[in-house]
Amino acid sequence: MRSRLLLVALAGLSAAPLAAQRPARTPSTPATPSTPRSSFRVEETTIAEVHAAFASKRLTCHDLVAAYLDRIARYDKRGPAINALVTVNAQALLVADSLDRRYAASGPVGPLHCIPMIVKDNYETRDLQTTAGSLALKGWIPTRDATFVRRVREAGAIILAKSNLAEWAFTPYETVSSILPGYTKNPYALDRVTAGSSGGTAAAVAANEGEVGLGTDTGNSIRGPSAHQALVGIRSTMGLTSRAGVVPLNNGSDIAGPMARTVADAVAVFQVVAGVDADDPVTAPARDHREADYRTFVKPGSLKGARIGVLRQAYERAGLDSEVVTVFGRAVAALKAQGATIVDPAGIDSLASVTRAGGGGCNPFKYDLERYLAARGEGAPVHTIREVLRSGNYHPTVQLRLQAADSVSVPPEDAPGCKSREAMRVRFRAAVVAMMDSLKLDALVYPTWSNPPRLIGDLNTPAGDNSQLFSPTTGFPAITVPMGYTRENTLPAGMTFFGRPWSEGRLIGLAYGFEQATHHRKAPTSTP
Repeated sequence: MRSRLLLVALAGLSAAPLAAQRPARTPSTPATPSTPRSSFRVEETTIAEVHAAFASKRLTCHDLVAAYLDRIARYDKRGPAINALVTVNAQALLVADSLDRRYAASGPVGPLHCIPMIVKDNYETRDLQTTAGSLALKGWIPTRDATFVRRVREAGAIILAKSNLAEWAFTPYETVSSILPGYTKNPYALDRVTAGSSGGTAAAVAANEGEVGLGTDTGNSIRGPSAHQALVGIRSTMGLTSRAGVVPLNNGSDIAGPMARTVADAVAVFQVVAGVDADDPVTAPARDHREADYRTFVKPGSLKGARIGVLRQAYERAGLDSEVVTVFGRAVAALKAQGATIVDPAGIDSLASVTRAGGGGCNPFKYDLERYLAARGEGAPVHTIREVLRSGNYHPTVQLRLQAADSVSVPPEDAPGCKSREAMRVRFRAAVVAMMDSLKLDALVYPTWSNPPRLIGDLNTPAGDNSQLFSPTTGFPAITVPMGYTRENTLPAGMTFFGRPWSEGRLIGLAYGFEQATHHRKAPTSTP
């Protein structure tokens, strides 16, 4: 049985992109995957449950990884064809076997021992290609791991697969790229978007193709896909987590972070990755602000006595979906039922004037990306946006954005528009802290999106992204948690907890309290 399992799992693997693989059967008649030797079910499992199964000898790392590979073979390019993964690690089972030997000899390698992870394909991986969703980087294997990847590997995790993303992480609305044909689908409704840009990670973790995942968030891209797929996503305070080795979109707002099916699992990853990194100078303040152990905040009772404000300024707009309002109302009622004091509304006076920035536009992508590529030297397949444009290796939907970036001739540190924006961000941070202090708030809450996931290809109905303003502009932390479902209880919706800088511990406690009181997470039916 074990040899049969190994053959089936390896049949679904390749060091090349999954898009190049040809399934043996059509999606309507998927091949019958093997049955894992262990009776342990990976669907909706947690890190703690996996580690308990290792300790009781009910599960080996090999069988855990094989079970996830089995699900990838069933669901990612066949059956519902979620289309979330670009590359699967062909060495995953060999790494699992090595971890089994080490476990037998001396116990777990670290806190993420044998946790199969889905990593967004804009993180550098020294043994798997890194594309940022663009054909211009096809086949590029960096010389080193991104800091996050190195840290999770050192903690015992296995990089199971690299996931699709919106090309260059440009759009928050859908996950389509030039490296992988077709859209990544929302496993809760295969005709719906995943949001972007970390939609591949979200879809894969939601569909139980891996245990946990890594995404990036410039304006939305961890929190939006997490909300659309009933996941927990953490965007940290700017400076608490490293971006080293992540293909940049905007260094002033880029954040890397975990995505998981539970708060506890997201925090287990966050505990490993957060902290100072010499390769990313922005993390220097983390030396004074990082908590010793974020896992200590995953405890019951954190909502009792908390003061939580409803941030209507984040979500009340034209096109606000009435079902999202209803679901959010129930979520706020659940907070109150657990002992929280609700302050409604809570907002910033003269928000429009506080957030107004003059002095022209600010588009740092060209300089951030080209400096990043220059630092990779001759190993990088391209070095300028103009090279990308000349090659034609990009999705048609990003052409205008690439052309606009290529036309920028002033670096962000000298551009009047970028200077004006930075001045606005200083005012905005002060206004948020002053408002929270005046109302004595522990956190603010709002629906992560004002609308359900759109139909794939629909650019007319409201998108509803509420994530772009408050957290990215201030650099303050935000965590999204499943808050329920719309459209006859089928389409996920998320609620964001937003707080002061370095308040991750408090937000984790509040998010965990809400999760445990409501248990809204459920598996999608398309990937049983």
